[in-house]
Amino acid sequence: MQQGRIHSIESMGLVDGPGIRTVLFLQGCHLRCRYCHNPDTWQLSGGKEIDVGQIMKMLKRYRPYYGNTGGVTCSGGEPLLQADFVTELFKACKAENISTCLDTAGYGNGSYDILLDYTDLVIFDIKHVISEKYHKLTGGDFSIAKTFLETVIAKNIPLWIRHVVVPDLTDGEAHIRQLGEMIQTIPNVEKVELLPYHTMGVGKYHALGIPYSLEGVPPMEQKKIQYLQNLLTEMIA
Repeated sequence: MQQGRIHSIESMGLVDGPGIRTVLFLQGCHLRCRYCHNPDTWQLSGGKEIDVGQIMKMLKRYRPYYGNTGGVTCSGGEPLLQADFVTELFKACKAENISTCLDTAGYGNGSYDILLDYTDLVIFDIKHVISEKYHKLTGGDFSIAKTFLETVIAKNIPLWIRHVVVPDLTDGEAHIRQLGEMIQTIPNVEKVELLPYHTMGVGKYHALGIPYSLEGVPPMEQKKIQYLQNLLTEMIA
């Protein structure tokens, strides 16, 4: 039975997919997003080892709360780094009629085709739409995330898109319009959310002795987020 490394578990999450969901935050991430608020999830060697059987026992206990729309969400970190584990878990969930959701930046290091066959919903975090700026923001290669997105489109899996808006980095109108133009080309998008940058994770950097590159950048203003969200919604309506 597959074992996974889990950073933490939220038993009844309300924002990581439809309905009430159990959210598994998996350990490990290859990206180094400048605004990441969970640097303690970066190392794959961290967290606690748990096997699929243990998780299924927990999910069955919570199943009465899921109703017709809730279920399990695998988030991170980056769940694609533990694709074999998540695949076995999602297979077991489908056998028990528990809805599955993958919350990801699309940045794995192996095959995820079979995993997506057992995934009911993908929440895809688009970091940036321009390759060079994607790299500056995350340290990663945009083509890896783009290939994942293309696979989700080809399999026609329901898709929610999220994008973090950071002052002076991703809060420009021109940038949001570029994002909207990209989303217009994706046929299976059901929902698009702009998430405001916040500073709640800064203390973790200090505690871990990791330099924080956005030191002094204020949280995103809610008024501007709403303006940009309205702009984006009008574009893709």
